Amino acid sequence: MTSKRSFVSRDRVEKSFKSFRRMYKGHSKVKKQGKESPKSQSTKAPIVTLIVGRGQRCFVAHEDVLSRSPFFQPVLKDQFVGDNVDKVLGLPDEEPEILSCVLEFLYKGDYTPRLVHDKSQSSFTLEGYQDTSSINSRESSAATIFLSAINGVVLRDTAVYCAAERYGLEALKSLALRKQGLQRGIPIDVILRSARYAYDNTPDSESRLRAHYLAMIIRARHIFKSSGTMQFDMEMGHKFYFDLFVAMCNHMDDLEGLE
Repeated sequence: MTSKRSFVSRDRVEKSFKSFRRMYKGHSKVKKQGKESPKSQSTKAPIVTLIVGRGQRCFVAHEDVLSRSPFFQPVLKDQFVGDNVDKVLGLPDEEPEILSCVLEFLYKGDYTPRLVHDKSQSSFTLEGYQDTSSINSRESSAATIFLSAINGVVLRDTAVYCAAERYGLEALKSLALRKQGLQRGIPIDVILRSARYAYDNTPDSESRLRAHYLAMIIRARHIFKSSGTMQFDMEMGHKFYFDLFVAMCNHMDDLEGLE
């Protein structure tokens, strides 16, 4: 029987561009945040149209903003000559909701829900936090997103992290990882699906997000070991589980070293 328990961890965001001009203008007031944060830009910068996903959703962005990504910069430079060319890029494999998060970060240095610094408590929280323990297999929330490519729900910050990996945005990766650490009440099936997604969409050399999931499961092993979902997933097999085995062995070695 599949366990319905959810994991509590320390460790929706289709930001609609209802007023693109206003958002771009407001961005000039944002302080520089990390390597990817833009400097002052001209409102006359060329516009690029992005056709995203299977539904061919349209997004628009300024070329100089997109060019700060090591992914977009060479594409815009090599495929288009001059500033008067209609620049249209297709991203058929991208999720519109995730690209929206990426664009919001490029313009504002954050993405919804925003990270809030509580100075009085010297801690961070997420704006408008929402518990996710009651979400179903096709339902998105502020913490999760339904990905058509895998026909399942994963943690939104994991999907954003993987997108940041593709687009070469290191500051966005750090932000997404910090936000994910603040989520609570995530069902076990969502955690395991997200872990597999992270492994399938990051290079083998990636260590931060993968290690985050390994450490999460080891810390809460008393919950996962009694989970029917965990048992079923392991029987199906994935390279994530061998890494989990190695991490668990290392954890046991560390405990023995303390004796």
